[in-house]
Amino acid sequence: MTRVRVLTLNAALGPLDYRVPPGLEGDVLPGSIVEVPLGPRRIIGVVWDQERLPDDSEVPDAKLRPIFAALPVPPIPAPLRRLVEWVADYYMAPLAAVLRMAMPAGVAVGERVITEYRLSDTSPARLTPQRAQALERIGEFQASVSELAEKAEVSVAVIRGLIKAGALEAIETSADAPYPAPLPTHAAPSLNGEQHAAANRIIQAVDAQQFQTFLLDGVTGSGKTEVYFEGIAQAVRTGGQVLVLLPEIALTQPFLKRFEARFGVAPTPWHSGLKQSERRRAWSAVARGQAQVVVGARSALFLPFPQLSLLVVDEAHETSFKQEDGVRYHARDVAVMRGKFEECPVVLATATPALETRHQVSLGRYEEIKLAARFGGAQLPEITGIDLLETPPDRQRWIAPPLVAAIDETFEKGEQALLFLNRRGYAPLTLCRHCGYRIQCPHCTSWMVEHKITHRLACHHCGHVMPSPRACPECKEEDALVACGPGVERIADEAKALFPQARTAIVTSDTLWSPEKVAEFVASVEAGAVDIIIGTQLVTKGYHFPNLTLVGVIDADLGLEGGDLRAAERCFQQISQVAGRAGRATKPGRVLIQTRMMGAGVIKALLSGDAERFYAAEAESRRHAEAPPYGRYAAIIVSSESADAAAETARRLGRAAPQRDGLHVYGPAPAPLAQLRGRWRHRLLVHAARTTNVQGVIQHWLGSVNWPTSVRVNVDIDPYSFL
Repeated sequence: MTRVRVLTLNAALGPLDYRVPPGLEGDVLPGSIVEVPLGPRRIIGVVWDQERLPDDSEVPDAKLRPIFAALPVPPIPAPLRRLVEWVADYYMAPLAAVLRMAMPAGVAVGERVITEYRLSDTSPARLTPQRAQALERIGEFQASVSELAEKAEVSVAVIRGLIKAGALEAIETSADAPYPAPLPTHAAPSLNGEQHAAANRIIQAVDAQQFQTFLLDGVTGSGKTEVYFEGIAQAVRTGGQVLVLLPEIALTQPFLKRFEARFGVAPTPWHSGLKQSERRRAWSAVARGQAQVVVGARSALFLPFPQLSLLVVDEAHETSFKQEDGVRYHARDVAVMRGKFEECPVVLATATPALETRHQVSLGRYEEIKLAARFGGAQLPEITGIDLLETPPDRQRWIAPPLVAAIDETFEKGEQALLFLNRRGYAPLTLCRHCGYRIQCPHCTSWMVEHKITHRLACHHCGHVMPSPRACPECKEEDALVACGPGVERIADEAKALFPQARTAIVTSDTLWSPEKVAEFVASVEAGAVDIIIGTQLVTKGYHFPNLTLVGVIDADLGLEGGDLRAAERCFQQISQVAGRAGRATKPGRVLIQTRMMGAGVIKALLSGDAERFYAAEAESRRHAEAPPYGRYAAIIVSSESADAAAETARRLGRAAPQRDGLHVYGPAPAPLAQLRGRWRHRLLVHAARTTNVQGVIQHWLGSVNWPTSVRVNVDIDPYSFL
C-alpha cells in the first residue's frame, strides 16, 4: 500500500490522502494510528478503509506528502471503525467528531511514563491561605500539576510553588501497568432456579459468540447483576473482554466494590472522573486486550476492544444514556449496534424497560429474560398513596402527616428512611416579596436555584453561580428575597426540624461529585450512621441498603410537568426505581407516594403495581400519535449569540422545509429554554413515519439553506430533551 486515506480528528478537514514511505508499508494498515504533516504541523489521524471514504477529486500521487510515522499502539479495530461510521451517519455527526470519542486526547499518544505529585513530609516555609487550602484538599490524592490544581481549586502557580518548596514530591507512574485479571470462580454465588436459567441463557450466547440482544427484565432486588455476572465470568474464562455501561459516575464506586467481592479484583474503570494517567493506562490496556472487564460511562462504548465478547447496559432505561451535546447519540442503541458489529451478545438490564425496548421485544428482535421475584425471599414493598388534597402538609411544609408518622415508626424500629425529590438545591425560585422580581440566570432563560449549603444561587443549565444577595437586585430592598418551592436541601431542613435526633444525608450531584464521596456515603449508610437519606434521581438506582425500609416520594407529580413525550413513562420508571430501594433484605419495606393527582394513570399504575397495564396504555397513546417507537422524531436546533440571527435562520429553514408524505415539520418556534449559555435558540421538530429516511431528508434540506457562520444549526436524531 503506497497511498492511504487518513481520517484526522479535525471535523473541518475531512479525510486526507498521504504517501506511505518505503519501510513503513507493513506498519500502515486500515486502523493504524499515524502521525502526518498538515502544513507546518504534525497531527494525528487514523488510516481508514479507502473504499469506505470515496473521493472524486483525488490528489495525484506525485503531490502526496509522506506519513511521518505509524505510532506504536494497537490499531483501531474494524468493528469499531464500522461503529464510528454508523454513529456519524445515523446521528448526522462529523466522522472526525465520532472518531475523537474513540481516541480521547492524550490516550493514544504521549509519554508512557508520567510524572505525578503527592504530599511530601516537608511543610512549606511560607503558608498562604491558597497553599493551606491546596494541602488540605490534596490529602492522599496523587496526580498531575493541573489535576491537583483542579482538585484543590487553586491556580497551577500555587501547585508549582508547593513543588518548588518541597511540599509536593514527584512520583514516576507507568501508564501501562497491567490490570489484574478477574477470577471467574472467586466467590461464585448460589443462584435460585430462575436466576440459574437466566444466567445459562446468557452463558450460551457468550459461548456461541453471535450477536443477540437480551432484555434482562427483573423487578428491583431480583438479582439481575448476579445473573449477568455469570455471563461476565464465562467471557473471562474464554479469554474475551467485557464492557459494562452504567448511567451515572456515582454508581461506579458501589459497582466496583460489588464486582471485586465477586471476582476478587476490581474491573477497569472508565469515566470522566479519571486522571489523565489513568485514562491513558485504561485505553492502552483495553487496546492490547489486557483489560478484561471495563466498567464505565457511555463514552466507554468507543474504547478499542480487540476481543469484545459481552456488552452489558445496566439500568438500560435511564435517559442519561442520551448524550445531549456534541455527538447526540443514545448509548443504549449504540451498544446494540456495537454488539452487532462485534458479533457478541448484548444484555440490557433493567427493572423498568423503556417502551422502545419493549417494542423491540414484541417485534422479536430482542429476547426477553424475566426475573419475576426478589432474591432470597425478600418481598416487594407495599406502596400507598397520600392524597395531598385531603391530607396536605402544614403551611410551608412539604412532608405530609401520614409520611411523618411513617418515618416515626421506622425510627422506632431502628430502621432507615429515604425521602425522594428530584430537585437539587434549596428552592427552585427566589423572588422579591417587595417588587416581585425573580432572579434569573444572565446567560439562560431559567431561574437561579438557591443552594443554601454553599450560600449561592446556581443555574442548573449553564453552571453560572453567584453569591446569594441580601438585597433585591431590582428594587434594592434588603431581606425581601424569599425562597419559593422545595428542593432536597429544604426537605432536609424540614426533616431536621421534625426529627432533631435523626442523622441526615443529602444525595445529589452537588454532594456526591466523585467516586470517593460516593464511597463515603455508602459506608456511612451501611454502618448505620445515617437515619434519613434525602436524594434526587441519583439515589433511585444501584444502591442496596438492607436496613432501608421506608421510601417517601415528596412530589410524585413533579415528573409529569412540562408536556414531555416520555413524562409519564419517566415518572413511572423513576418512582418504581426509588420504591425498589425499600425492603431489599429480610425486613419488609413500604413506600408512600405524595400526589395531588390520585386519578392519573401513572399514579394508579404505581399504586396497583400493574406495570403491564400502564405500558399497554402508554404504547396505545404513542401508537395513536405515531410517536416513538411507532414513528420518528428529529429536532433542528438553531442558536446564535444574536437573537435576530437565530430567528432569521430558523425562519429560512422553516420556509425551505420539505413537503412530502409521511413527514411533517413543526415550527420554527423559540425553544422552551430560549437562551442557553448566552445563545438564543429556536427549534423545529420533524415528525416522520418509521420508514422515512429522515437523515437523508434533513441532509438535503439543510444543504439548500445558507446561514451566517455565527449561527449554529444542530440536528438531534431521536431527541429526548425538548428544551
